[in-house]
Amino acid sequence: MNKEIINIKGIKKFYKVGTQEVKALNGVDISIMQNEYVAIMGPSGSGKSTMMNILGCLDSPSGGSYILNGTDVSKMVDNELAEVRNKEIGFIFQSFNLLPRYTALDNVALPLIYSGLGKAERDSRAKEAIESVDLTDRMHHKPNELSGGQRQRVAVARALVNKPSIILADEPTGNLDSKTSIDIMKLFAKIHNNGNTIIVVTHEEDIAKHARRIIRLRDGQIESDSVNDNPITYN
Repeated sequence: MNKEIINIKGIKKFYKVGTQEVKALNGVDISIMQNEYVAIMGPSGSGKSTMMNILGCLDSPSGGSYILNGTDVSKMVDNELAEVRNKEIGFIFQSFNLLPRYTALDNVALPLIYSGLGKAERDSRAKEAIESVDLTDRMHHKPNELSGGQRQRVAVARALVNKPSIILADEPTGNLDSKTSIDIMKLFAKIHNNGNTIIVVTHEEDIAKHARRIIRLRDGQIESDSVNDNPITYN
């Protein structure tokens, strides 16, 4: 039986903008189980980016609790959050966030440096991750020698290399054409089938429809949280 990976209760995030207090999140409850495939959607200003930052331990909530894989991360300070991020969460961003002077292999191995592994072990695990995204023949190329789809595959491999509890993707196809977007979503399906928990933050309905569950935010609260009975699948 799958265990609970994320338990968020009463999460609030308030910002001061001049003299105004903006309630980006105002009492959100979410539970996500291991190997779920969840899309978080919402219009601009709905709180979805704030939600992603809190889920990814990039920011701390103003109130409420966040239990990630059995650990309460809601009261952690920055260096503790950085450690949790590196161990528990694999990030995939719209802009790829690859270092231009590093090869694909070196980019993928980067998170392992913070894990204290030796170079031989880092390279071995990075090669394994690159093989899992079908990019073995490009591992010694730099980002400017790769297509947009190939760069996103490198980013996916980097997200997988630490064997995290969660893959957290922020608009993962936002910079890609339609055909390449489908290729990346096929890769996500493969990752999900391998047992990974995936959370995709997106404003695109056709990307959200790949998920098995869709959470919609509006004005800092959950508008709906429903099972997607007909997800897009690939053979």
